[in-house]
Amino acid sequence: MLTGLNHLTLAVCDLQRSVQFYRDVLACTCHAQWDTGAYLSVGDFWLCLSLDPARNSAPSAARDYTHYAFGIEQQHFADFVVHAQKHGVIAWKNNRSEGDSFYFLDPDGHQLEVHVGSLASRIAQCKAAPYAGMRFGDVPACSTGETSIKT
Repeated sequence: MLTGLNHLTLAVCDLQRSVQFYRDVLACTCHAQWDTGAYLSVGDFWLCLSLDPARNSAPSAARDYTHYAFGIEQQHFADFVVHAQKHGVIAWKNNRSEGDSFYFLDPDGHQLEVHVGSLASRIAQCKAAPYAGMRFGDVPACSTGETSIKT
């Protein structure tokens, strides 16, 4: 059975620039670096940066809503936003959901977010103001706990 998200690997076109961004802007710890990659962590989560010269690094307007969210405590949120903006990050979206969020691009155009909140706080907010068509507990896949994976 799956135990959770293990790690995230991001393709980058300039390894050193990306290591500096994740270390200096997001305060990740760099544990190892080699010619074509690096391993970093933040909290219990680890991140692999993998050099991919074919990646187009030009940050662009958001193409879709796929993004990677990092947690942050409320008391650190405003200071983080100021810190990130001082490093010249580009915002890609304004927050419209529960909890403070700041959406920004990394140097390779990966869409990132720092978010105050949890799944529990999001569900509570959604119960108070549900999205169109939202159901709780009566969705077959959610209520039975069944998956299509047979072990």
